[in-house]
Amino acid sequence: MVLKGLTDKATIRVSSPVLLRRFFRALLGYGAIGVIGLFFFIPWFWLVSSSLKTADRMFDLPPQWIPNPAQWSNYVTAVTTLPFFLYLKNSLVICSLVVIGRLISCSLVAYSFSQIRWPGRDQVFILVLATMMLPFQVTMIPLYVTFSRLNLIDTIVPLVLPAFFGNAFFIFLLRQFFLTIPHELTEAAMLDGATHFDIFTRIILPLSKPALATVALFSFLWTFTEYLGPLIYLIHEQNWTLTLGLRGYLGQHTAMWSSLLAASVLFTLPIIILFFFMQKTFIEGIATTGLR
Repeated sequence: MVLKGLTDKATIRVSSPVLLRRFFRALLGYGAIGVIGLFFFIPWFWLVSSSLKTADRMFDLPPQWIPNPAQWSNYVTAVTTLPFFLYLKNSLVICSLVVIGRLISCSLVAYSFSQIRWPGRDQVFILVLATMMLPFQVTMIPLYVTFSRLNLIDTIVPLVLPAFFGNAFFIFLLRQFFLTIPHELTEAAMLDGATHFDIFTRIILPLSKPALATVALFSFLWTFTEYLGPLIYLIHEQNWTLTLGLRGYLGQHTAMWSSLLAASVLFTLPIIILFFFMQKTFIEGIATTGLR
């Protein structure tokens, strides 16, 4: 009994500093995350606050963080001054097609690089990764000339069609996830007479929902916020996306700052809503694809 009591006291004496270190380590980690999150939250809060101000209070110093009174009419003006919902529809159509194209093309290529053995596979994969070093500005002029000769300028085709030919980053991301799927599953399916298409659609894709959701979310965010591509290929206003439409609030001599900021808040809402509903799947996909 004496030995047991001494052992219990020693355990408490040893475990207490360990628990204390873990507590302060967790406290430091959450504190750092909170500070970093605050740096991201303050600009967005200023955007929402400024969108509810009158034009004469927009640039007050120090800024008024809680507008009084709040001008909710700025949002009505934002969606009625310019065809806001037309721009939103164009953006959502383009984003949907891009997401579909990248999910189809990148998943097929990633399956080939991860589950099928063929001569030169690794060398071709390295070549695909090397294309990530080419910025859009390098291929911008050749692509524009190509689409111009095909009479596709001022259509959404130049913004959508490249997505159906894959993307090196998403191919790499999906390949990393597909490699975590045990080969025993695919080998057992082959022994049962399944084709590669059967394995891809019935085994690989159902097990890859987190990675596919990550690709879909990244594709949507990048396409929804893209400015340079629509600026190059879209000419007439009825084809503009939201990123181009926001420029319409900046006049030649005056700028409708209240309407611009209100429209910017509405611009961020689809992104926030999408991430809110896909947060768990998105984080799981990031954690299981090696992007840590």
